[in-house]
Amino acid sequence: MSIDKMIWSTDTWTIIVPGNPVAQPRHRVSSIGGRARTYLPSKHPVHAYKEAIRLAAKGGPIFECPVWVGITATFAIPRSWSRAKRKQLDDMPHAQRPDADNVAKAVLDALSGHWDDDCQVYELSVEKRWGTEAQTIISVGTYNE
Repeated sequence: MSIDKMIWSTDTWTIIVPGNPVAQPRHRVSSIGGRARTYLPSKHPVHAYKEAIRLAAKGGPIFECPVWVGITATFAIPRSWSRAKRKQLDDMPHAQRPDADNVAKAVLDALSGHWDDDCQVYELSVEKRWGTEAQTIISVGTYNE
C-alpha cells in the first residue's frame, strides 16, 4: 500500500489510506504449558493495514484535548460483478462484513500515538461505502466550544 496524502488544516486533520479497509479481528487463544494466551496471527492483513495508517499519519499532530474521529471506509466493487451492478452500487452503503465497529477499532489502534488514551475520542463516526477506488479516509478534529 502506498500512502496518498495527508491534509492538515487548523481544525481538522485528514489522512487518506489507499486499499480495502481491514477489520480488527478477535484475538485467538491457545494453551502453552497449561497457561492460556491470546494473540493475533502475525500474517493477518490487519497488521499491514495498521502500518499503512501509521505511515500516513507520521508527522501528524498529537492531540491533548478531546477529539472527534470520522472514518469513511470505501470498499472496491469487485470487477467480476456486471457493469450495471457496479454502476448501481457505486457510492452506496456497504452492508456486508467487515463490521463498522471492527474497522474503527483497527483505525483507532493504529492512531493511538496521536493521543494519550482512546477515552479522548468523544465522538466517533464510521461509514462504509462501495466505490471504484478502495480507500479509508480518516478525519480527526478537536473539540470546539
